[in-house]
Amino acid sequence: MMEIYDLIIIGAGPAGITAAVYAARKRMNFLVLTGDIGGQAAWSGDIENYTGYQFVTGPELAQKFEEHMRQYDIPVKEREEVIDVRKPGENILVKTNKAEYQAKVVIIASGKRSKELNVPGEKEFKNRGLTYCATCDGPLFANKDVAVIGGGNSALDAGLQLIKIANKVYIVNNTERLGGEAVMRQKVETAGNVVIYNNSRVTAVLGGKFVNALKVLKESKEETIPVQGIFVEIGLIPNAGFIDSLEKNERGEIKINARNETSIPGIFAAGDVTDISEKQIIIAAGEGSKASLSAFHYLAQQ
Repeated sequence: MMEIYDLIIIGAGPAGITAAVYAARKRMNFLVLTGDIGGQAAWSGDIENYTGYQFVTGPELAQKFEEHMRQYDIPVKEREEVIDVRKPGENILVKTNKAEYQAKVVIIASGKRSKELNVPGEKEFKNRGLTYCATCDGPLFANKDVAVIGGGNSALDAGLQLIKIANKVYIVNNTERLGGEAVMRQKVETAGNVVIYNNSRVTAVLGGKFVNALKVLKESKEETIPVQGIFVEIGLIPNAGFIDSLEKNERGEIKINARNETSIPGIFAAGDVTDISEKQIIIAAGEGSKASLSAFHYLAQQ
């Protein structure tokens, strides 16, 4: 007979890990299902706005999160991709690429994934010079010319990491000026090895065995920029495709209320996968704690 958990948490980024720590302290019988541990936090560069740390790197903070979670001997099943969540009756069924599980309540904290450019050459050169993670792959491009695609915080973060590593950093942004936080923007704009292409969009990725150039359309004029690395940072898509029955907004984010409740009783959501207005590590962590407490109270009332 299949075990019925009190709670299943989907995802182990800042929101999922914090939800798990709170659930452990409430002595709930629960399980964490996740593809990886750390989420977007592990991909971030230098973090200067997480309370209690004047400076910490993304991977360091993600490691601290994981260490905290492991202190409670929390059951975590890694590399299990959730492919379906449904509530056919009283309990919620969660199906992964490996197994099926049941729980009385579920917290979806599955975060987001990188948007793709959808231009010729992108798929061919993925992991052959084109990447979506400067923290993961930046060191491979030491003393090379690289391009960052995007103009928001994630692009600025990638740019700031690559400025210290690469020979030259081209930033290709499709709006009139760079966005993101003013402090980060100033650091990027005043760096000596940065070239900014505003009002520009990528039309193709070029190369042989590996990336060797980028085609850019700038104000109706096409230009080829010779680069050995391309970092795509044009935004994120919520990882919520495994559940169609929940109410979502136009961006595909799960709609929640102040108690992290979704449109289906017993299913809660937290962090970047939801329609909260700001996507920050510290906010995701706070949302994870709220979701876990709400799930506990919901169980107590049943």
